[in-house]
Amino acid sequence: MEITWNDFKKIDIRVGTILTAENFKEAHCPAYKLTIDFGEIGILKSSAQITEIYESKNLIGLQILAVVNFPKKQIANFMSDCLVLGLVGGNAGVVLVSPDKKVENGIKLA
Repeated sequence: MEITWNDFKKIDIRVGTILTAENFKEAHCPAYKLTIDFGEIGILKSSAQITEIYESKNLIGLQILAVVNFPKKQIANFMSDCLVLGLVGGNAGVVLVSPDKKVENGIKLA
């Protein structure tokens, strides 16, 4: 399905740094509850099914990309503010999308 440039411009993808990552015991599928600092946008939360290849302690300080302008979504007893982006496929599980160099939190993907 093809989209237009204007469609793409509606998606607000920003870089943020993971501050906390804890097991999401109430989720149906294994997941972490993430707290992410997006700079000027503030601190947002997300549920991420990334437990297959990431340990929670290794996520702290990692910069990731996320869609920050989706409506909030309730997952079990948790409200997710953003959608963390990852690559799905193969046998590796979900691989997070992350800048290869440290940048300022909140910078928008263009």
